[in-house]
Amino acid sequence: MIEIKSVRMEFPADANIIVGQSHFIKTVEDLYEAVTTTAPQAKFGLAFNESSGACLTRSDGNDRELQDTAIRNAQALSCGHIFVLVLAVAYPINILNALRTVPEVCSIFCATANPVEIIVARTEQGQGVLGVIDGASPKGIEAPNDIAWRHDLLRTIGYKR
Repeated sequence: MIEIKSVRMEFPADANIIVGQSHFIKTVEDLYEAVTTTAPQAKFGLAFNESSGACLTRSDGNDRELQDTAIRNAQALSCGHIFVLVLAVAYPINILNALRTVPEVCSIFCATANPVEIIVARTEQGQGVLGVIDGASPKGIEAPNDIAWRHDLLRTIGYKR
């Protein structure tokens, strides 16, 4: 029997959340290092659900509120080998490449500031992530004024010249 449910991630309005899958206990240390060396100004909290041995939610970070938020989300997911990173004063684009190069990271499910729901399956063995619902569905096709807005935004925030 498989039970499928949605788990809404809760995080501050001025933050982003990254949810991924990893496979080793040193995930917390390695992700901490990846964030701090890539975006030293970032404030963040990190939680990782161990899936063997003691099966603990392990955590770290440099902001207690964000760390507590990451822990609450990881425990709400209750999926093994899942990490939750709650990030402020930086954007996922600043650190995603560094996270992808961490040897134990298997995949990244989402990196967003949007409302996000994680779709979880539960079996007799435990729970696992099936996918994510990130933000809202498209409402139309980009028009010329939307293209101009996008171009201006990227230049205003420094991602394009």
